[in-house]
Amino acid sequence: MPGLFVLLWSTGYIGARAAAGGAEPLSFLFLRFVIAGALLLIAAIISGASWPRRGRATADSMIAGALLQGGYLGGVFWAVYHGLPAGIAALIVALQPLLTGLLAGPFLGEQVTRSHWFGLLVGLVGLALVLGPKIEMTGAGITPVTVGATLFAVLSIVLGSIWQKAHAANTDLRTGTFLQYVGGAIVVGIGALATEDLRIEWTGEVIFAMAWLVLVLSIGAILIYMILIRRGAVARLSTLFYLVPPCTALIAWLLYDETLTLVQIAGMAVTVGGVAIATRTST
Repeated sequence: MPGLFVLLWSTGYIGARAAAGGAEPLSFLFLRFVIAGALLLIAAIISGASWPRRGRATADSMIAGALLQGGYLGGVFWAVYHGLPAGIAALIVALQPLLTGLLAGPFLGEQVTRSHWFGLLVGLVGLALVLGPKIEMTGAGITPVTVGATLFAVLSIVLGSIWQKAHAANTDLRTGTFLQYVGGAIVVGIGALATEDLRIEWTGEVIFAMAWLVLVLSIGAILIYMILIRRGAVARLSTLFYLVPPCTALIAWLLYDETLTLVQIAGMAVTVGGVAIATRTST
């Protein structure tokens, strides 16, 4: 299941690349969340899924969604759309496992071992090797605003994962994830109304991107992520995100003939080794 999550999450690159030229980011995300939420609502009604019995439980799922969906995806999509190079964005997002490790102890009582920290540092070195050739340090897109939006996205997914684990992990996956998309849609919807023209050009690429991101990412990958949060420690789970950039680089090499150097391949091996160290079970 962790391997499947990494693979599905990495394919978000395909959808984001296809949608980039034909839709504004927050408007696209709002519609994506609405469609995914509607599908989950239909599935919940047909299957007779249980709903939270308390208003607080409903609010907890919506708060988790506002952070995990709205804050994280909204921040990254917005920053890249406004010119932040994808390599820079990926390197900033790679701070997530480190920040999760720092906060999982105080907020969730998880024990973060020295081998976990060592694995995180090894994985970060590997990511630098993978992403290094793709990093462009020039261009108008690298601004305090775009970098700040990406840092906000990282903090959002860290806090959202912790909130989900602490307050909403026992909610039915179907209804809980539906409520997450309600929370996420509110966040990106307000952002779209305030900053965008709600432009979406329905080209073939944009339609493909919407279908892929809704079905594969917003339903498939997110449901797996919710299951993994429920079953394991958030600090260990967050290290899986180290594997997303290497997997994405492989997909881009296969589908778009992007370069893949020996340094990047070595970086992939180092990253995998770091994740293996960080996630191994203590004896």
